[in-house]
Amino acid sequence: MDILSSKTDGLLTIEFNRPERKNAITGAMYQSMADALVDAEQDAAVRAILFIGKPEIFTAGNDLEDFLKNAPRGDVPDASRPVYQFMRALSASTKPVVAAVSGAAIGIGTTMLMHCDLVYAADNAKFSMPFVQLGLCPEFSSSVLLPAIAGYPRAAEKLLLGEAFPAQEAFQMGLVSKVLPLDELVPFATRQAAKLVALPAASIRATKALMKRPRAEQIETSMMAEIELFSAMLRAPEAKEAFTAFFEKRKPDFSKFA
Repeated sequence: MDILSSKTDGLLTIEFNRPERKNAITGAMYQSMADALVDAEQDAAVRAILFIGKPEIFTAGNDLEDFLKNAPRGDVPDASRPVYQFMRALSASTKPVVAAVSGAAIGIGTTMLMHCDLVYAADNAKFSMPFVQLGLCPEFSSSVLLPAIAGYPRAAEKLLLGEAFPAQEAFQMGLVSKVLPLDELVPFATRQAAKLVALPAASIRATKALMKRPRAEQIETSMMAEIELFSAMLRAPEAKEAFTAFFEKRKPDFSKFA
């Protein structure tokens, strides 16, 4: 299975398990994760959630072939698509969410971390949001959350240029809570999640809700604005050139677009 999920001692662990494709995420994988999060929200026995990948890769982001095949066709984006279900379930989760990131976290692999509560990175982790490089725009409120986390100048550098940056820089920006040696990452993140499981669930829920409350409405508004613009840009010539160049293994040429 491309997504592994298990419940043990109050902890739901969701693992990317498609290493042969660099854990690139398909619609079916998004649906599996969305269903797991919805189930966890309704299951009182689940008191914390942990996302992990493989030692060499967290996720390469969207599986582009699957993504383009199932892209929205009309002018109005389809908010029932699995990726939207997943990100909404993650953003709305009242349970604490921990992520353990090793290797590359590309595109939505970085975006999703902004909706987690505790993010730990291995010293081999690299993050990137190459939306502009693909002729697209930020997604799922990253245009709001990254400036709030890192400040506008750093957020602009990461979102406008889309270049990869290492774990230590992510820590300095405030995107991750701690950087650890690779072999210590998952054990440490699991112990931190276990601490959350042992704490009063009502207090955890209240504290998380209070911290998220000031930006909750802004996140929802920006998420919808990004979905609409992202969907429109996906059909534009710049994105077509970017994706064609990707599959042809060449550098895209955006010079002909104003």
